[in-house]
Amino acid sequence: MTVRAARVVLDTNVLLSIFVFRDRRLVAIRDRLTTHEWQALTNAPCLTEFERVSVRPQFKLDEPQHRQIMAEYSALATAVTAAPPADYQLPRCKDGEDQKFLELARDGGADWLITSDKALLVLNRRQRLDGRFRILTPVQALSDEPAWLAPGAGEHSVE
Repeated sequence: MTVRAARVVLDTNVLLSIFVFRDRRLVAIRDRLTTHEWQALTNAPCLTEFERVSVRPQFKLDEPQHRQIMAEYSALATAVTAAPPADYQLPRCKDGEDQKFLELARDGGADWLITSDKALLVLNRRQRLDGRFRILTPVQALSDEPAWLAPGAGEHSVE
């Protein structure tokens, strides 16, 4: 018996930290994706935003570097195309640009949405997500994953 991989949504700033800035503090996130402990979820709107933002001049990526980053992330991410569950209404994020990450987490059956964005984090603190998924900072997600963080606690699949 094995525990299923945690299904995670990484917002654009977390992706930039991992793939563009190569932030050493977040290497463990990439490692968990690579070893399939975590399964990254994406969809067209989120992937498009990452692609659009990562080519900004301040990041100083040339075209081959940008293609490499997009290929690396795409190889680790699973595309979600499912329709939203009819019975699950999301709260509205104060920053409308961040709503797509909530929708992806809902539509993909995510365990966690990993972000540093205050507008998203406040939704978790107010417990407005009906317990379906949690919104965590990268530090919280990487903390020794106490039982209250465990995805699908108690759910196991037989292989």
